[in-house]
Amino acid sequence: MFDQLTERLGTALRTLSGRGRLSEDNIADTLRQVRLALLEADVALPVVKNFIDAVKARAVGTEVIKSLTPGQAFIKVVHEELTSLMGEASTGLNLRAQRPVVIMLAGLQGAGKTTTAGKLARWLIDKERKKVLMVSTDVYRPAAILQLQTLAAQVGAGFAPAEASEAPLAIAKRALSQAMLQAYDVLLLDTAGRLHVDADMMAEAAQLEAELHPHERLFVVDSMAGQDAINAAKAFNEALSLTGVILTKADGDARGGAALSVRQVTGKPILFVGTGEKTDALELFQPERIASRILGMGDVLSLVEQVQEQVDQEKAQKLAKKISSGKNFDLADLRDQLAQLQRMGGMAAVLDKLPAQLQANAAKAAGAVNPQAIKRQIGIIDSMTPRERRRPDMIDGSRKRRIATGAGVQLPEVNRLLKQYDQMQKTMKRMAKGGMLKNMMRGMAGRMPGGFGP
Repeated sequence: MFDQLTERLGTALRTLSGRGRLSEDNIADTLRQVRLALLEADVALPVVKNFIDAVKARAVGTEVIKSLTPGQAFIKVVHEELTSLMGEASTGLNLRAQRPVVIMLAGLQGAGKTTTAGKLARWLIDKERKKVLMVSTDVYRPAAILQLQTLAAQVGAGFAPAEASEAPLAIAKRALSQAMLQAYDVLLLDTAGRLHVDADMMAEAAQLEAELHPHERLFVVDSMAGQDAINAAKAFNEALSLTGVILTKADGDARGGAALSVRQVTGKPILFVGTGEKTDALELFQPERIASRILGMGDVLSLVEQVQEQVDQEKAQKLAKKISSGKNFDLADLRDQLAQLQRMGGMAAVLDKLPAQLQANAAKAAGAVNPQAIKRQIGIIDSMTPRERRRPDMIDGSRKRRIATGAGVQLPEVNRLLKQYDQMQKTMKRMAKGGMLKNMMRGMAGRMPGGFGP
């Protein structure tokens, strides 16, 4: 997300090098480039105008202190204004209401409401320790009800049954009764996708709100929707009195304009951002971190939090202790590392949170270790016997052919994995021999939140 905007802003800000003071004259061209970059990213015109005016008012006359270049001083102003534009950091949902708390999801067709419902249910169960009942009133899209039922089973939520022949309001009322009788904390209502120009469908959404009185009315918007998302946001806000917004598909190659516009247009906070296809790929909206990513500064804090949540710290410490004591890093250890990387969304997802200059240096790694490659490498290791994983040196030609057949890959892929493993093992040995691994762990533990080490 924001790739095009990041690139254009980076080019624009480089033109300020060598200035000792930011004046109206020397920032005029940069502001013009920033304006074009935002418009190309599908940010709404009124939002762009207000943003440029605010940046100009703050930047003109700013002295460049010794520790900053003019470009850095200007970036600081742009970063703070971007953060302000997107609103406050999200603290999640307001669940202070009589049970069951009804949460209604609405939005355009294809915005990802049903997938988001599954992610939100998992967030409520895992983070808020709530008992969640899910229901779909989408009687128009084939298999929509079945899709939500499948997601409910995956995340451990209850599911209120429904038939495509029923009226949406009847389904919703029955689900509310079930939630009351079975003492659910939250009723999560997934509505049908609808065009904001479809008067009948918008009236149906308004009727559901009037009958169920949902405590949270959330607008689910595709980050790649562009200007149409802004018009839809206005229409849905008028029909439903929205309480918040969820941005979906933020991991795609999006221009990102919706993220910068929808909050200004609706006046409602962005609560969550969907960052992938898995049910755990939902993050609280953090405008300061999003602004950092737009400006190519990366989002290392989110990466650290992701590592803390998704990496098995006990396994990581055991591996570090094993290598430090002189024992070999074997293929079973490599499989654990690959599986952890897979859980984090692959190398590309990790690199996306790093500063731009580090991303450039690591671009080759992202290409070499893509999600499909990781899956195949895990399959190759799974095709080995436990003894082969412990002693890779015993894998001869005939064993390689058997492993390749079992994993459904070509022989060169097995050879490539073993070569990569060999290089990693040599690196680990050098680190352990020089005490580098132990020192790195000690240093990282002091800097990472909660004393987390590598």
